[in-house]
Amino acid sequence: MQKSVLKEVVLEQEHDRQGLDSGIPRNVLDAVVKYASLPHAIVVSGIRRCGKSTLLRQVLSKHYKTGVYSFNFEDERLVDFSAEDFNSLYEVFLELYGERKVFFFDEVQNVPQWETFVRRMQEKGCKFFLTGSNASLLSRELGTKLTGRNINIELFPFSFDEFLAFQGFELSKNFMSLTLERASLKKYFAQYLEHGGMPEYLKYQEPLLLKRVYEDILYRDIVARYGIKQVKPLRELGLYLLSNLGTTFSYNNLKKVLGLGSMNTIKRYADFFENSYLIFLVGKFSYSLKSQFVGLKKIYCIDNGLAQSVAFAFSRNKGKFLENLVFLELRRKFPEIYYYKTSNNLEVDFLIRSGKKNLSLIQVTDNLDHEKTRNREINALLKAMNELQLKTALILTDDTQEEILQDGKSIVVKPVYQWLLQNSFV
Repeated sequence: MQKSVLKEVVLEQEHDRQGLDSGIPRNVLDAVVKYASLPHAIVVSGIRRCGKSTLLRQVLSKHYKTGVYSFNFEDERLVDFSAEDFNSLYEVFLELYGERKVFFFDEVQNVPQWETFVRRMQEKGCKFFLTGSNASLLSRELGTKLTGRNINIELFPFSFDEFLAFQGFELSKNFMSLTLERASLKKYFAQYLEHGGMPEYLKYQEPLLLKRVYEDILYRDIVARYGIKQVKPLRELGLYLLSNLGTTFSYNNLKKVLGLGSMNTIKRYADFFENSYLIFLVGKFSYSLKSQFVGLKKIYCIDNGLAQSVAFAFSRNKGKFLENLVFLELRRKFPEIYYYKTSNNLEVDFLIRSGKKNLSLIQVTDNLDHEKTRNREINALLKAMNELQLKTALILTDDTQEEILQDGKSIVVKPVYQWLLQNSFV
């Protein structure tokens, strides 16, 4: 690329960054800053528009103030930018700002073989903060060139406590015992449950912003990147996945539902959506890896608001909204999340595995008011607890709190909003 074009982009981006709101501090900010003193590249990955660029501005403000190079590769003028152009970009940086040792690169996965430049400059003592919105591309490239020289951090849309901070709501330590505060908290939770935590959408309350995120993922991150010729099947799969949160599916059945000729095509397309952080696919727990691989998958989405804005005929079942929120909170903290099927085919929504033997069971339901629902949720947990030799489990609801003691086992029931804020899983 011509250096004149790169200089124009650098100066324009620098101008656009001036005066930008740094937003509320994200929960991962301290972790990112903690690693700033290490020579490793800090890689922040997450869905488009979840606040990765804002997080880098927060890191800059908290740790560096000034003296860094910053560049966003999500610019249409950079469509032909290649690995060879990094040298020209570096020359532009030197001409404009002099020598600096810290680089902030946004959406770096847009450039093939970007990791070669990063590795070369790391060996010269440079520090990198990188963002990207494709998990597969980042992990593959990091694995080939930066193994052991990078620290990966995932950023999600706002968690509930971040959502409350965005709304300016301050929570006291004894919020569950204060009637007025609890009422306000429940009002905000209802909003969060429906609208999700995508920062830009929450700021402007314009659903088209969420639809644009989906369209960018579909056409820019998947269709253009992987050269897909037939867009209709891909689009239909995306709509199906976002319309069926918390439900199980098989690739073979999806092939029949969508009328696609190949099960491998369905799996490949689903992988594209998952790599873009739009959806997550959760497998059934088994000590057999083969059983985990071939079993039915459950579908979750990165954001309730995003799912609602895109999906056709999206179910208004509050339980599925709650279940999706619980999954996202678990996904922030645990690498191994499954659902569980008992020997008599009862289902538990989540099984969390931390270490080889530490297992936790979580069931999610709107309420336990109806006897049929109550018996179903409790019986599934009791059966699973017996099979897994567990003494405690958790049921999360919209607004119920109790403890169920039965057969020498304890099942704690609490509201999702309380669980989210107490950071406690059982």
